[in-house]
Amino acid sequence: MPERNIEFGKFGARGVRGSDLVARRLDELAGGIATPVTVKRGWMARLHYLTRTDHARAAAREAGLTVTGRTLTAWLEGGRSPSRANLERIDAAYRTVRRRNVARHLLGRLNREGRGTRVEFHPLNQSQVPRPLQRVVEYRSMNVRRWDRIVGAWAAGDDQGLDDAWSTEVLPDLGSQWGAYEFCTSVGFAA
Repeated sequence: MPERNIEFGKFGARGVRGSDLVARRLDELAGGIATPVTVKRGWMARLHYLTRTDHARAAAREAGLTVTGRTLTAWLEGGRSPSRANLERIDAAYRTVRRRNVARHLLGRLNREGRGTRVEFHPLNQSQVPRPLQRVVEYRSMNVRRWDRIVGAWAAGDDQGLDDAWSTEVLPDLGSQWGAYEFCTSVGFAA
Protein backbone atom coordinates (compact mmCIF):
# COMPACT_ATOMS: atom_id res chain seq x y z
CA MET A 1 0.00 0.00 0.00
CA PRO A 2 1.22 3.52 -0.62
CA GLU A 3 2.33 5.54 2.37
CA ARG A 4 2.70 2.58 4.76
CA ASN A 5 5.24 3.76 7.34
CA ILE A 6 8.27 1.53 7.13
CA GLU A 7 10.62 3.35 9.50
CA PHE A 8 8.25 5.12 11.86
CA GLY A 9 10.07 7.24 14.42
CA LYS A 10 13.27 7.58 12.40
CA PHE A 11 13.25 11.38 12.81
CA GLY A 12 11.75 11.45 16.31
CA ALA A 13 8.01 11.18 15.77
CA ARG A 14 6.13 9.43 18.55
CA GLY A 15 2.84 7.61 18.47
CA VAL A 16 1.14 4.22 18.52
CA ARG A 17 -0.21 2.22 15.61
CA GLY A 18 -3.86 3.18 15.17
CA SER A 19 -5.04 -0.43 15.14
CA ASP A 20 -3.44 -0.99 18.56
CA LEU A 21 -5.29 2.04 19.91
CA VAL A 22 -8.54 0.68 18.46
CA ALA A 23 -7.92 -2.69 20.17
CA ARG A 24 -7.33 -0.93 23.50
CA ARG A 25 -10.53 1.07 23.11
CA LEU A 26 -12.55 -2.02 22.21
CA ASP A 27 -11.14 -3.73 25.32
CA GLU A 28 -12.30 -0.75 27.40
CA LEU A 29 -15.75 -0.89 25.83
CA ALA A 30 -15.95 -4.64 26.47
CA GLY A 31 -15.53 -3.94 30.16
CA GLY A 32 -14.94 -6.82 32.49
CA ILE A 33 -13.52 -7.57 35.88
CA ALA A 34 -11.48 -4.65 37.23
CA THR A 35 -9.82 -6.49 40.14
CA PRO A 36 -6.33 -7.74 39.17
CA VAL A 37 -5.92 -11.46 38.59
CA THR A 38 -3.17 -11.57 41.26
CA VAL A 39 -5.75 -10.90 44.01
CA LYS A 40 -7.94 -13.81 45.14
CA ARG A 41 -11.13 -11.88 44.41
CA GLY A 42 -9.90 -11.24 40.84
CA TRP A 43 -8.98 -14.79 39.91
CA MET A 44 -12.06 -16.20 41.62
CA ALA A 45 -14.31 -13.85 39.62
CA ARG A 46 -12.57 -14.87 36.40
CA LEU A 47 -12.91 -18.56 37.24
CA HIS A 48 -16.61 -18.16 37.98
CA TYR A 49 -17.04 -16.40 34.63
CA LEU A 50 -15.14 -19.19 32.84
CA THR A 51 -16.96 -22.08 34.56
CA ARG A 52 -20.57 -20.97 34.95
CA THR A 53 -21.81 -22.90 31.89
CA ASP A 54 -20.65 -25.82 29.77
CA HIS A 55 -20.20 -23.44 26.84
CA ALA A 56 -17.95 -21.18 28.95
CA ARG A 57 -15.89 -24.17 30.15
CA ALA A 58 -15.39 -25.35 26.56
CA ALA A 59 -14.35 -21.85 25.47
CA ALA A 60 -11.92 -21.60 28.40
CA ARG A 61 -10.33 -24.94 27.43
CA GLU A 62 -10.08 -23.77 23.85
CA ALA A 63 -8.49 -20.52 25.04
CA GLY A 64 -5.73 -22.37 26.90
CA LEU A 65 -7.02 -23.08 30.42
CA THR A 66 -6.34 -26.82 30.47
CA VAL A 67 -6.38 -27.96 34.08
CA THR A 68 -8.11 -31.02 35.48
CA GLY A 69 -11.59 -30.76 36.92
CA ARG A 70 -10.21 -31.67 40.31
CA THR A 71 -7.78 -28.74 40.27
CA LEU A 72 -10.49 -26.38 39.10
CA THR A 73 -12.80 -27.52 41.92
CA ALA A 74 -10.01 -27.02 44.48
CA TRP A 75 -9.45 -23.48 43.21
CA LEU A 76 -13.16 -22.64 43.26
CA GLU A 77 -13.62 -24.03 46.79
CA GLY A 78 -10.60 -22.04 48.01
CA GLY A 79 -8.57 -25.11 48.95
CA ARG A 80 -5.69 -24.18 46.68
CA SER A 81 -4.46 -21.13 44.81
CA PRO A 82 -3.29 -21.15 41.19
CA SER A 83 0.40 -20.73 40.42
CA ARG A 84 1.67 -17.60 38.71
CA ALA A 85 1.68 -19.38 35.32
CA ASN A 86 -1.91 -20.56 35.86
CA LEU A 87 -2.97 -17.05 36.89
CA GLU A 88 -1.65 -15.80 33.54
CA ARG A 89 -3.55 -18.60 31.74
CA ILE A 90 -6.73 -17.74 33.65
CA ASP A 91 -6.43 -14.07 32.73
CA ALA A 92 -5.64 -14.81 29.07
CA ALA A 93 -8.56 -17.24 28.81
CA TYR A 94 -10.86 -14.72 30.49
CA ARG A 95 -9.89 -11.97 28.04
CA THR A 96 -10.35 -14.30 25.06
CA VAL A 97 -13.75 -15.59 26.18
CA ARG A 98 -14.92 -12.10 27.19
CA ARG A 99 -13.99 -10.72 23.76
CA ARG A 100 -15.93 -13.50 22.02
CA ASN A 101 -18.98 -13.00 24.22
CA VAL A 102 -19.09 -9.22 23.83
CA ALA A 103 -18.16 -8.96 20.12
CA ARG A 104 -21.64 -9.41 18.64
CA HIS A 105 -23.23 -6.86 20.98
CA LEU A 106 -20.38 -4.39 20.45
CA LEU A 107 -20.58 -4.82 16.66
CA GLY A 108 -24.27 -3.93 16.70
CA ARG A 109 -23.61 -0.84 18.77
CA LEU A 110 -20.75 0.34 16.55
CA ASN A 111 -22.52 -0.29 13.23
CA ARG A 112 -25.77 1.29 14.52
CA GLU A 113 -27.87 -0.15 11.70
CA GLY A 114 -25.60 1.31 9.02
CA ARG A 115 -25.19 4.76 10.58
CA GLY A 116 -21.77 3.92 12.01
CA THR A 117 -19.82 5.51 14.84
CA ARG A 118 -17.88 8.78 14.94
CA VAL A 119 -14.13 8.22 15.34
CA GLU A 120 -11.62 10.90 16.39
CA PHE A 121 -7.99 10.73 15.25
CA HIS A 122 -5.45 12.64 17.33
CA PRO A 123 -2.26 12.92 15.25
CA LEU A 124 1.18 11.67 16.12
CA ASN A 125 3.48 13.71 18.31
CA GLN A 126 6.08 15.54 16.20
CA SER A 127 7.59 17.72 18.93
CA GLN A 128 10.97 15.95 18.58
CA VAL A 129 11.04 16.06 14.76
CA PRO A 130 13.17 18.82 13.18
CA ARG A 131 10.93 21.55 11.75
CA PRO A 132 11.73 20.97 8.02
CA LEU A 133 10.81 17.27 8.35
CA GLN A 134 7.47 17.74 10.13
CA ARG A 135 4.23 16.80 8.37
CA VAL A 136 1.16 18.93 8.49
CA VAL A 137 -1.27 16.81 10.48
CA GLU A 138 -4.29 17.89 12.45
CA TYR A 139 -7.05 16.44 14.54
CA ARG A 140 -9.57 14.66 12.29
CA SER A 141 -12.88 12.93 12.84
CA MET A 142 -15.00 10.78 10.57
CA ASN A 143 -17.88 8.34 10.67
CA VAL A 144 -16.88 4.67 10.36
CA ARG A 145 -19.73 2.50 9.08
CA ARG A 146 -17.99 -0.85 8.50
CA TRP A 147 -16.85 -2.44 11.77
CA ASP A 148 -17.34 -6.13 10.90
CA ARG A 149 -13.74 -7.02 9.99
CA ILE A 150 -12.30 -4.81 12.73
CA VAL A 151 -14.38 -6.28 15.56
CA GLY A 152 -14.02 -9.81 14.13
CA ALA A 153 -10.22 -9.57 14.13
CA TRP A 154 -10.23 -8.03 17.62
CA ALA A 155 -12.47 -10.80 18.99
CA ALA A 156 -10.20 -13.45 17.47
CA GLY A 157 -7.09 -11.78 18.89
CA ASP A 158 -5.71 -11.36 15.34
CA ASP A 159 -3.53 -8.24 15.58
CA GLN A 160 -2.35 -8.44 11.97
CA GLY A 161 -5.92 -8.87 10.70
CA LEU A 162 -7.04 -5.90 12.80
CA ASP A 163 -4.20 -3.78 11.41
CA ASP A 164 -5.05 -4.81 7.84
CA ALA A 165 -8.76 -4.06 8.33
CA TRP A 166 -8.02 -0.68 9.93
CA SER A 167 -5.47 0.27 7.24
CA THR A 168 -7.59 -0.79 4.26
CA GLU A 169 -11.15 0.01 5.34
CA VAL A 170 -10.90 3.08 7.57
CA LEU A 171 -7.73 5.07 6.94
CA PRO A 172 -8.18 5.52 3.14
CA ASP A 173 -11.47 7.31 3.85
CA LEU A 174 -9.43 10.12 5.43
CA GLY A 175 -8.33 11.23 1.97
CA SER A 176 -4.95 11.65 0.34
CA GLN A 177 -3.08 12.16 3.63
CA TRP A 178 -4.34 8.97 5.30
CA GLY A 179 -0.78 7.64 5.80
CA ALA A 180 -0.18 10.43 8.30
CA TYR A 181 -2.78 8.81 10.58
CA GLU A 182 -1.37 5.29 10.59
CA PHE A 183 0.30 6.22 13.89
CA CYS A 184 -1.56 8.46 16.37
CA THR A 185 -1.43 9.61 19.95
CA SER A 186 -5.03 8.49 20.43
CA VAL A 187 -8.06 7.18 18.58
CA GLY A 188 -11.37 7.77 20.29
CA PHE A 189 -14.90 6.51 19.81
CA ALA A 190 -17.86 5.50 21.93
CA ALA A 191 -20.46 2.80 21.55
